[in-house]
Amino acid sequence: MNWQTLLTTLRTGQSVENVNHARTEFQRDYDRMIFSSPFRRLQNKTQVFPLPGSIFVHNRLTHSLEVASVGRSLGNNIANELDKSGEAEGCFYQELGSIVAAACIAHDMGNPPFGHSGERAISHYFTNGNGANILANSDLTEAQKCDLTNFDGNANTFRLLTHAFSGRRQGGFALTYPTVAAIIKYPRSSVGVKKFGYFQQDKEEFCRIMDFLGLRNAQTGEYCRHPLVYLVEAADDICYEIMDIEDSYRLGILSYDEIRALLSDFFAGETAVNERIAKVFEQVSDRHEQIAYLRSIVIGRLVMLCTKVFWDNREAILEGTFGHSLIDCIGGQEQKAMAVIKDLAISQIYRHQMVVEIELSGFTIMNTLLDKFINAINNQKIYYSTLLKPFISEQFRIGEEAPLYDKLLSAVDIVSGMTDVYALDLYKKIQGIGI
Repeated sequence: MNWQTLLTTLRTGQSVENVNHARTEFQRDYDRMIFSSPFRRLQNKTQVFPLPGSIFVHNRLTHSLEVASVGRSLGNNIANELDKSGEAEGCFYQELGSIVAAACIAHDMGNPPFGHSGERAISHYFTNGNGANILANSDLTEAQKCDLTNFDGNANTFRLLTHAFSGRRQGGFALTYPTVAAIIKYPRSSVGVKKFGYFQQDKEEFCRIMDFLGLRNAQTGEYCRHPLVYLVEAADDICYEIMDIEDSYRLGILSYDEIRALLSDFFAGETAVNERIAKVFEQVSDRHEQIAYLRSIVIGRLVMLCTKVFWDNREAILEGTFGHSLIDCIGGQEQKAMAVIKDLAISQIYRHQMVVEIELSGFTIMNTLLDKFINAINNQKIYYSTLLKPFISEQFRIGEEAPLYDKLLSAVDIVSGMTDVYALDLYKKIQGIGI
């Protein structure tokens, strides 16, 4: 790999544009997604905890904005290192912060409603629900079946960003190749794995982007990650773990003392840092603000450490042989503190009753909606199907003569694009609840 090729301004569905803009090509990517409907819908999609009542916790939109902020810092840090070393002259390395921020904004746009349980619900429908019978009696290839039984929000994000849906332009959002590639954490198909990067219907576009960027291993024929994926992943890891802890405090799941101890472990024994914290706490008595301040120091520390890991391993990353996430390689007391938080999150947060409750609801809602829309797409002339047609966006409509695989993907497109609130409301209407 080389930075010159990795940082092309070529866009999906288009050739290089010879148009002058006040913004750079990569800044345009960021703005294009910020103003998009799929991004706005993230405000009504669950991150971890159910959408709030009087207590405001993170949703997919606020999470994505924070990840983009951290990602921009990571990208700018690496750009500064490249500038000092002179290793990437003659390319757009100064734009790394913009590219990573844009990819971070997009990284969750393909996630279905109800958080990660929404992904599991779609997979469950095709492994244990009525979808299993449909696949068993079909002529779908093994890879096509795995796309559905192992449904992955990462692959769905790639599809959302690049697929030419009905009535939409070629190339989807027409983003630059580096921005799209920076969200592909798992550059492989769905066969035999839990996480993957593209659906079979989008394989051609995936290969076109990855080959142009030089991301195919000449010896094995397999694809490797774009280097900026590591920065996007690190930004997501940092925000996901740390902000979930802060939300758990606001919801009363963990106490102030527990949260303070967890965050203080990142700089235990560092006299200067702890003296600075004590001085700030003399002025700030609000406990929520104290936790926010500790959180900001932790995030700053993790950004610095992940930057160092990337830079120290840049040769392996550019060769496609680095097989770890940056956050798992930070070492020292920070890695131990992070491990404690991860274990606690699994035991006390992600299996908390309020999280499990939304997962249960999500399974019922998602399975019902998939059932109804698949039947409507497969039997478009029956009266009940005509009643559902107004609820199918034009971009997801597909002819009755289309292959079964395309129909099933269309139904998944419909349901995965819904917000939690809309999915629940439509479920109630279809089931006749509250009439």
